[in-house]
Amino acid sequence: MNTALVTGAGSGLGAVLAQRLAASGFAVGVHYRSSASGAAKVVAAIEKAGGQARAFKGTIDTQRGAATLVQKVTKWSGGSLDVLINNAGAYTGARVEKLSEADWLAGFHSTASAALFTTQAALPFLRKSRRTGGARIVNLGDGNCEHLTARTLALGYHVGKVGVVLLTRSIAQAEAKHGITCNLVSPGFLETSVGLPPKTEIPAGRFGTAADIWNAVEFLLRPESSYLTGSNLRVTGGWQG
Repeated sequence: MNTALVTGAGSGLGAVLAQRLAASGFAVGVHYRSSASGAAKVVAAIEKAGGQARAFKGTIDTQRGAATLVQKVTKWSGGSLDVLINNAGAYTGARVEKLSEADWLAGFHSTASAALFTTQAALPFLRKSRRTGGARIVNLGDGNCEHLTARTLALGYHVGKVGVVLLTRSIAQAEAKHGITCNLVSPGFLETSVGLPPKTEIPAGRFGTAADIWNAVEFLLRPESSYLTGSNLRVTGGWQG
């Protein structure tokens, strides 16, 4: 059985992705930072459906913390890691003029730093993957992460997501020779997003769902997608930001 690790999977989109991966036949490491009860519920739901999962607590915005997490997951899986989903990210909605040092650092490090350090720790295992089509890294971006305009709220988070674009392309180039793809899936406004605009501003006429994001992730996991790497799939319903 192949193994997947999903960061920030104790709630929200990460929780849904973890459950969808388990339903697709993966043993899933469910990472969480503080939402222990949420992660436990995700694991329980996966096991009830006949899948395999375990919750792992960890702080992944440092190299040591990310390495510790990956070590725990691969010990549980018997040394296997085939898919990494870098989903974690702390969105703090402070305005730019009131942004504290703590909010800035939390936003940036929980996105760009966490994705970098977790990927670094995972690479030795991903390179050994025997999964058909090769190992996969999927980073979660933001619908606007390639659109460099002003941000009113959560500046650290948004700068971090811009950094994840560069990280994705850099890892994709470096790891293609190892058969690993690294792509970005960037959601627009989801039903659960903070500060939703009028629905009329979304050309598709609705907000996105976690299922919409999973469909993009699942596409990238397919063996047939092994030549697609370094890309950003914007799942925005036509919204351009």
